[in-house]
Amino acid sequence: MSDADAPWLVVGLGNPGPEYAANRHNVGFMVADLLAGRIGGKFRTHRSRAQVLEGRLGAPGAGGRRVVLAKPMSYMNLSGGPVTALRDFYKVPAERLVVIHDELDIDYGTLRLKKGGGDNGHNGLKSITKSLGPGYHRVRFGIGRPPGRMPVADFVLKDFSSTERKELDYFVDRAADAVECLVVDGLERAQGTYNS
Repeated sequence: MSDADAPWLVVGLGNPGPEYAANRHNVGFMVADLLAGRIGGKFRTHRSRAQVLEGRLGAPGAGGRRVVLAKPMSYMNLSGGPVTALRDFYKVPAERLVVIHDELDIDYGTLRLKKGGGDNGHNGLKSITKSLGPGYHRVRFGIGRPPGRMPVADFVLKDFSSTERKELDYFVDRAADAVECLVVDGLERAQGTYNS
């Protein structure tokens, strides 16, 4: 299979288990779940220690892009293992890998799309970059900084506040739109539309 025929691998980061489902750290899973609904399928367990769904994003027919949507079922700081296994299994080149994750240094609900860069202390990115290098796309979902002196680890493992939840569905929907735009129209178009 040539790179031109390879699918896109779109990975939402989070922690498995119901106790983490509504945490700020799990916003990548939330976006992946919404994209799964758009594709019209259900995640299934893959031998790579991830849940996957294969389908198409974008306009029906020739305009749609083949994607493998994934949620690693390792904990966040071990995401590199499942992502590498999926990359190898589906033969996905680095430029077709998209990782959706929470970002502390961006205001809540703000999106930033980029390719490459550091991990900014994010353990999921750190694990993926250690396994695959930094040359993949990121859809960074702003969660803002913790209030007062709350430790970062406590903040990211807390649920979104009631105020944040009022707009969460809108922001998750917008992040899913940004992923579709990136996959179908490319990074530059997606940045121009969604980087705010």
